[in-house]
Amino acid sequence: MKFSEQWLREWVSPQLDTQTLADQITMAGLEVDAVEPVAPAFEGVVVAEVIAKEPHPDADKLNVCRVNDGTGEVQVVCGARNVAVGQRVPFAQVGGVLPGDFKIKKAKLRGVESFGMICSASELGLEEETSEGIFVLPEDAPIGDSVRAYLILDDATIEVDLTPNRGDCLSVKGMAREVGVLNRLPVQAPACEPVAPSIEQRFPVSVSAGEQCPRYVSRVIDGIDLTRPTPLWMAERLRRSGVRTIDPAVDVTNYVMLELGQPLHAFDLNNLSEGIQVRMAEEGERLTLLDGQDIALRPDTLVIADASGPLAMAGVMGGESSGVSATTRTLFLEAAYFTQLAVAGQARSYGLHTDASHRFERGVDPSLTVQAIERATRLLIDICGGQAGPVCETQNEVDLPKARRITLRETRLGQALSKELAVDEVSDILDRLGLTSSYADGEWQVAVPSWRFDIAIEEDLIEEIARIHGYNNLPVRRPAARLALRSANEARLTQSALKNRMVARGYQEAITYSFVAPELQKTLMPEAVSPVLANPISADLSVMRASLFPGLVRALSHNLNRQQHRVRLFETGLVFQGELDSLTQAPMLGALACGPRELEGWSSDKTAVDFFDLKGDLESLLAMGDDSAWRFEPGEHPALHPGQCAELFHGDQPAGWIGTLHPKVRAELGLKVDAVLFEVRLDALSEGVIPAFAPLSRYPEVRRDLAFSLDAQTPVQALLDCVSREAGDHLEDLKLFDVYTGKGVEPGQKSIALGLTWQHPSRTLNDDEINQRVDSIVAEANATLNAQLRG
Repeated sequence: MKFSEQWLREWVSPQLDTQTLADQITMAGLEVDAVEPVAPAFEGVVVAEVIAKEPHPDADKLNVCRVNDGTGEVQVVCGARNVAVGQRVPFAQVGGVLPGDFKIKKAKLRGVESFGMICSASELGLEEETSEGIFVLPEDAPIGDSVRAYLILDDATIEVDLTPNRGDCLSVKGMAREVGVLNRLPVQAPACEPVAPSIEQRFPVSVSAGEQCPRYVSRVIDGIDLTRPTPLWMAERLRRSGVRTIDPAVDVTNYVMLELGQPLHAFDLNNLSEGIQVRMAEEGERLTLLDGQDIALRPDTLVIADASGPLAMAGVMGGESSGVSATTRTLFLEAAYFTQLAVAGQARSYGLHTDASHRFERGVDPSLTVQAIERATRLLIDICGGQAGPVCETQNEVDLPKARRITLRETRLGQALSKELAVDEVSDILDRLGLTSSYADGEWQVAVPSWRFDIAIEEDLIEEIARIHGYNNLPVRRPAARLALRSANEARLTQSALKNRMVARGYQEAITYSFVAPELQKTLMPEAVSPVLANPISADLSVMRASLFPGLVRALSHNLNRQQHRVRLFETGLVFQGELDSLTQAPMLGALACGPRELEGWSSDKTAVDFFDLKGDLESLLAMGDDSAWRFEPGEHPALHPGQCAELFHGDQPAGWIGTLHPKVRAELGLKVDAVLFEVRLDALSEGVIPAFAPLSRYPEVRRDLAFSLDAQTPVQALLDCVSREAGDHLEDLKLFDVYTGKGVEPGQKSIALGLTWQHPSRTLNDDEINQRVDSIVAEANATLNAQLRG
């Protein structure tokens, strides 16, 4: 919310300077983002009247003018095409200083002396772009008066960053209410008597979407003249609020919105057919908006329509076909109450954001409509003339917000604030906030006004009292808590322990959004189904992530673009799979590695990280729990290389994936280097093993090395499982220490060398027992896997 300090002070004017006022507003919970002067410094500029104009004798584009600056007539050379006799203009006298420290001196232009300068708005710093001509002041501007004083330019623009729950402060009226409460001052609203209808002209209105639009107020104004200029005082207030002027009709509706907080819209009645319909859009309907954008409407969009079709997107933007122009003579003025849910997300879903949608999304006072339309009517008639018809109101009482009453307990208030406030002080604060209250038996019964839709429970009232009483006036108290030690579950690994292990392995934790770009997720996981956000932060963060892969890959791209060639990232977080009615949320741990295996150094290995490096890091995590419960099996994942991809199983349950990023996916994402990544279910990864004492055997170990030749496509895990089953209970260790293909091994075969270690806890194992186990292993491997023992 951006507004002029001078405008605010017309409503309420505390005895505070600008900075103190801004600080007070901030401390009340309405953060002031910026305080800026409405115009840069200049001096020596007065109101003057052009009393003569003649062409320059030696320049076609210059005029020699005589102006009356209040001290006498002065000759000045002017190049503006719009200068005319009788105009009141800003005149910089000799010795004056314009913005940018531009000093006005006596000059001679093409042989003609010039004693000053007639200024444009941009030369005074009132417009950012270069003005097309001089700044023409109103005809009643007093000659000789300082332009700075006449335009009240010793003013400041205050910009407040409001939280979404404080939509009631998106107006000068709302800000004045707050300042009045903080300074115990009454708020003086501008006088606005209802405009009595002078004609009986009406335009039919029907509301079929009463739940979305419980109140619709309209009025016909005939005989207006939109060729008249917007008054300078109004144009200046709009400019200082960051709103550009267009024509009187649009400017008035914008002005009332900024003043009262109620968005309005003006239609050209001659472009409307039969009657207004407030309804939901129908399939296939299109609308060309005021900005020229043509959009296809969805059935969940609330529209204002007539017999010919949609005219405007309700609460967002009007349509081009029904907009006003200089030829408009009859206005149909609209002031409606659209519910927050009816407008929330609609503008952003169409790539739009307007002042009206900003307010309706945060909530507009439902009681404002008649007041706003009366205020707009008075301003329009004063500026453009015309005759007003009766105010017509269509209302759905059932769907209008109901009056709320909240009980505030004195004991709860004291407990929350750590301070006992006097009953009279609390009642005074509530009354100043417009919260009508009555006190009895240690409780306040509080009626919430229609503009405070953010107050719904007792804690909201406590927050308001603390805010107005002053956070700085509350005592400092350390939080009290029970500090009893919690029992540690040794059978569970904490996230902290898993994260520390990843950090020890050289990884850095990444934290990414839980929503990702739909295109990126589709590239990595074409079949993934996850919820689509109705109100996304931006178009490239519009779906919930079905995997941690999209966020990690995006973080990789971000780092590579900043010349970080060795990347090690991990992340923990939820992934979302399925539609809302069948949504599953699973906590996952994912990691990604890219670049050289070792840190840069004169003795470092410059080989790039590969699948087995990442698998080693993952196995380090698995070893923190029961690593025997895990196994890797070849699999296919759309984001991973078919020959370098494995699916993880915890017991019999799928628990994750590991692999190298698919070359095709890498090319689509514009990545020029290989990356390896994994993702594992956090609940399975967190299953630990309770430590248990086992005595060391005093008897010797027995080791046998076996080399098998088997089909190259047979997973090594299958052979390991077979050996484990047949090796007996006393097998202490089973290691894979060699994989070989080449000379001495048949084509299509591979040689797998295993080291087996047995040890009995209470006696020495003899050769016959070991040989018996070896024979059983060889026979079973041959029978189930067609594996042959190599000599």
